[in-house]
Amino acid sequence: MITATSFKQSQSQSQSQSRSGQQVPLLKVDNLSVEFGPKDRPIRVVNGVSFEIAAGGAVGIVGESGSGKSITSLATMGLIPMPPGRIAEGRVELEGVNLLELPRSKMPEIRGRDIAMIFQEPMSSLNPVMTIGDQIGEAIKLHEKSSREERRARIIELLKLVGMPDPEKRIGAYPHQFSGGMRQRVMIAMAVACNPKLLIADEPTTALDVTIQAQVLELMKQVRRELNTAVLLISHDLGVVADIAERVIVMYAGRVVEDGDVRTIFRSPGHPYTRGLLQSVPKLKDDRKRLYQIPGSVPLAGTVKQGCPFYARCTDRIGKCAEMMPPMFTLATGQKAACWVSAGATS
Repeated sequence: MITATSFKQSQSQSQSQSRSGQQVPLLKVDNLSVEFGPKDRPIRVVNGVSFEIAAGGAVGIVGESGSGKSITSLATMGLIPMPPGRIAEGRVELEGVNLLELPRSKMPEIRGRDIAMIFQEPMSSLNPVMTIGDQIGEAIKLHEKSSREERRARIIELLKLVGMPDPEKRIGAYPHQFSGGMRQRVMIAMAVACNPKLLIADEPTTALDVTIQAQVLELMKQVRRELNTAVLLISHDLGVVADIAERVIVMYAGRVVEDGDVRTIFRSPGHPYTRGLLQSVPKLKDDRKRLYQIPGSVPLAGTVKQGCPFYARCTDRIGKCAEMMPPMFTLATGQKAACWVSAGATS
């Protein structure tokens, strides 16, 4: 089992390996699987998810509700409730160290300092009886040695960073005194309070109007530029992902079905599900009488026993799709996709 001391030692070793020419990604998720329910009748909600994020990079995970995006991010943070959930298999490595081998008591030392998260609903994530200054200051107090005056100065600096007007007065306000967009700014300030290496943003623009969405996205890009923080963006909005991420991972029914460069996937999607998502996006000049929608819905977790989970909704399906789950194929356009048809199968 890894202790806090050995974790720091392993981080130093990983950094020295990077300097010696062996590139170690900031975050590496390898074959991650998450189950819920009793062990004799488990329901697998995330199945074999793998991806990497480089230091300072930005990766987006997209998919409909129920595709496993948020569970993947919670597993990365060590926030899966156990029980009823558990990590069935896989690794989550931060700079070469497997976080899943850390004692759960040590994870709070990692959260906030090395990995931070912006949750999708700020009103339910902020404490209604604490001022925003106290809530931002909690993370600083936990991870850094500083006086009250130093923490106050740091909180004001963070509120200025996220564009909060009149931060000297707002520091003593409560969450209900802020609009939705301002509360999301507070959440971002809390997340970056200790300059984390990785920022996980789970639907950060949900329930915000278009103007505020644009401001929040610009703020995230600014934080990434100024702090060199890597970003893992969880979203069902392809437009948001295109604006933030360099690489996109498409998830469906708990699996990764496509993975590649954002421009490549948006220009030449390799999986029928990805094509359906892109066709569903409304365009400024759109003469369609009805917006496109993918027929059917995401299957319930654990109900697909064989074949491709997208088979029932796919218009390109062939016989093989119903019998065997396709592996990830590297396509001619460069990205990877789990699709027999895209890989050239004909029957």
